[in-house]
Amino acid sequence: MEQSGQPGYGNAVAADTPGPARHRRTPAAAPAQAWGKVPVQITAWFWLTKVLTTGMGETTSDFLGRALNPAVAGAIGLLGLVGALLLQFRTPRYSPWIYWFAVVMVSVFGTMAADVVHVIAGVPYAVSTVAFAVLLAVVLVAWHRSEGTLSIHSITTKRRERFYWATVLTTFALGTACGDLTAGTLHLGYFSSGLLFTVAIAVPAVARVMGLNAVAAFWWAYVLTRPLGASFADWMGVPTHRGGLGWGTGPVSLALAALIVVAVGYLAVEHRRSDAATETSPLG
Repeated sequence: MEQSGQPGYGNAVAADTPGPARHRRTPAAAPAQAWGKVPVQITAWFWLTKVLTTGMGETTSDFLGRALNPAVAGAIGLLGLVGALLLQFRTPRYSPWIYWFAVVMVSVFGTMAADVVHVIAGVPYAVSTVAFAVLLAVVLVAWHRSEGTLSIHSITTKRRERFYWATVLTTFALGTACGDLTAGTLHLGYFSSGLLFTVAIAVPAVARVMGLNAVAAFWWAYVLTRPLGASFADWMGVPTHRGGLGWGTGPVSLALAALIVVAVGYLAVEHRRSDAATETSPLG
């Protein structure tokens, strides 16, 4: 979890793509309103906030599904997702509050989507995990074929922004299915699954040091944050007879929401400082 500019997940720059591919179907000048819509300073605070949102999405989805009619819960999740993405697409530049609100809603809806496939459609987690992995691969291939790069530093057009959020949504669904696969189908339990993914998320960091492409390392880690956060959140929220601490999905969701507000508040302050430094810089 290094600072941007050092070896790590964050150096997902467009320069990682071979020269000819970088220019395929790329506008000569990016529209100003589409520039800087996602965070590119990938620090430990980014990863911490991401893990918190995955946990909150998991427990919030479970809480809504039990407290409300499943159809009503699904409608709330879908409306929240659409509303959050509309805000994100319409904002002229990166806003930490709007961006992370969109991530939270993607987390909630992505959890619901994976659960619907299993609970309602009856698809085993092993099958849905593979299916979502294939879907993610399709999205990434389509994105790369269209734009020549998967770098988060290259989100400079509306089309790339749409590819970005399609990828994010798919990673949440995949991570949810994968986490439930290890905890339930493979009988590891929530806490053991959390430990498993804690170890697993270190792999792309080590691979990056050994020469793995930064873009691949970033998205690899991004997928793993989902089952990591969700596993520990489930462990805290589910009843003791299911291997959890029994704190309840509602209280856990509220606690995680409070932590997310603190984390995003810090990121917002850092973002304002960065903007101020850029504006006062002689090179800005």
